[in-house]
Amino acid sequence: MSGIQLAELMAFTAVAEHLSFTKAAHQVGIALPTMSQTIRSLEERLGVRLFNRTTRSVALTEAGERLLGEIQPVIAGLDHALESVNLFRDKPIGTLRLAVSRPSSMRRLAPLLRPFLAEYPAIRLDIAVDDTHGDIVGGRFDAGIRVGQRVERDMTALRLGDDFRMMVVAAPSYLAHHPKPAVPRDLLNHNCLRYRAPWEGAIQPWIFCKGRQKKEVSVEGSLTVNDIELLVAAALDGVGIAYLPEPLAAPHVAQGRFVALLDDWCGGTMPGVFLYYPSRRQMPVPLKVFIEFIKKCRKRGIEREERMKASTSTVLAGTRTNDAIGTLTSVNKAEPSARAVPSPLQPTS
Repeated sequence: MSGIQLAELMAFTAVAEHLSFTKAAHQVGIALPTMSQTIRSLEERLGVRLFNRTTRSVALTEAGERLLGEIQPVIAGLDHALESVNLFRDKPIGTLRLAVSRPSSMRRLAPLLRPFLAEYPAIRLDIAVDDTHGDIVGGRFDAGIRVGQRVERDMTALRLGDDFRMMVVAAPSYLAHHPKPAVPRDLLNHNCLRYRAPWEGAIQPWIFCKGRQKKEVSVEGSLTVNDIELLVAAALDGVGIAYLPEPLAAPHVAQGRFVALLDDWCGGTMPGVFLYYPSRRQMPVPLKVFIEFIKKCRKRGIEREERMKASTSTVLAGTRTNDAIGTLTSVNKAEPSARAVPSPLQPTS
């Protein structure tokens, strides 16, 4: 099999899997006209039409379906063979393709990029931001990153971040003209910014807990979006009240750009962010080293948090000790004055 024939078969497989010349060209890394010419050359070489094309759709012919069924195992075998050779390298090489939902996943992933690429310079990262929670296998991704509740059960998952709660927040500019809600039902009298999940189209519920009480409020408002970053921007601009993940809202609260509301009511708890990937016999080496890198970073993060907690406890203990010493000192200073008062039983001069 010559090099050009292998390239043609790889191009054919990409188009067949995506049923799109544009997406296939992006995956393979060639221009769209080049992809079209490659498929035409393959069809001419084989003497059969592999795709039925219109301006709006691409579909496999019967011959195309037969070729795809025969060639997919061969290409998978080639991938596995190349990965097995990668194990003998001093430094892993290859491309790691990740499908990442935003924004929590991006906030977890972004800090890892520079140190990972510095440690493994021969690995290339190909990251696609995808809020639709598409099929990573069908999209030919090695792994995905998203909130845990959206990870398929047949996937292997690795935790990147702890569970988090939802917060109700508003900008000071909004609260300057509207009273703060005291209980969840007060939200019905406010302009609430709603989030529509891109992967299913449903409006996110606003859930609250307090002791054994649990309430879900069907809020209303003038703005509904399916992009969380746009939701944050609108809330910061004072458009209305938002129900946001704590990792997104807390930094703005700390800097005074948001005011936390309904503090005595706990927002719903969401599962943390996870890296997930298909369970398979032979894992691509770039994914393998990325997983080990994440485990190492997470362990360091946990150890750092424990040291910070221990340091905080020491400082608090020292403060309590200093307060106690200060109290005793004050008492001791007062005692001589008390002893200077003459006793009524002592003779006076």
